[in-house]
Amino acid sequence: QAQMTESGGGTAQPGGSLRLSCATSGFTWSTYCMAWFRQAPGKEREEVAHVDYNTAPRYADSVKGRFTVSKDNAKKTLYLEMNSLKSEDTAVYYCAAAIRCDWLVDHGYWGQGTQVTVSS
Repeated sequence: QAQMTESGGGTAQPGGSLRLSCATSGFTWSTYCMAWFRQAPGKEREEVAHVDYNTAPRYADSVKGRFTVSKDNAKKTLYLEMNSLKSEDTAVYYCAAAIRCDWLVDHGYWGQGTQVTVSS
């Protein structure tokens, strides 16, 4: 059974940094598409970044140049390094995994989410 567990959320000041982690188990990590999504209060869920097993990471325009997604294959852990944080980055962040990137929303494995709050 697949498990996805996010950690690393919290509160940061504008301009600050946070690093999220997503520990996984129960599926073939090396061939899956891995992604970070977020959902702010009153807004729809949006994809932040994804990395497929054989392609370079891709980012939403809103986080490009500030966020970096990476994988530790040995630990089967996905990371999201968030720098130059803005108040609009405040949201619950979720990690997700699927055999194909276009299957993430409807057929993916999802974590329970971790809250990120950017506030002075």
